[in-house]
Amino acid sequence: MATDRICVGAIGGAFGVRGEVRLKSYCAQPEAIAAYAPLWTEDGKRSFTLRITRSINNGFAARLSGVSTKEEADALRGTDLYADRSMLPNLPDDEFYHADLIGLEVYDTGGAKLGTLRAVHNHGAGDILEIFTPGRKTALLLPFTRAVVPTVDLTTGRIIADPPEETE
Repeated sequence: MATDRICVGAIGGAFGVRGEVRLKSYCAQPEAIAAYAPLWTEDGKRSFTLRITRSINNGFAARLSGVSTKEEADALRGTDLYADRSMLPNLPDDEFYHADLIGLEVYDTGGAKLGTLRAVHNHGAGDILEIFTPGRKTALLLPFTRAVVPTVDLTTGRIIADPPEETE
């Protein structure tokens, strides 16, 4: 399920009138996004080098290669930016890139399939796994903690979860 590129940020539109963009970084160290260039659009058709020019609310102002006008910067609003996996640091054993987890099958501690991991959310209090479970009206949401998710095996493409009783 591994992908060659990982989403590391997004363009929020133009900043000023000289072609700078508002840049949101999804990196643990936000300013590190510049070191992962070239950054690619999702379809891989465009790539950019970037230089952060200053910190702004919720991100950075940055210059992207090939973008020199406010109109060009605004046209990129909402564009996700992807870095080659080879440019990103290797993670410790208990950390994962979300892209590597999406689509993995989730089983309970008895081996019964719970469903497929659809998304990883974080609303400020830690990661939440959204698991699509056939036959359920709503997705199963589990906190991504070692107690509830004791095993993530990327080699076999499996997640082992021990959901609290009331979620089953």
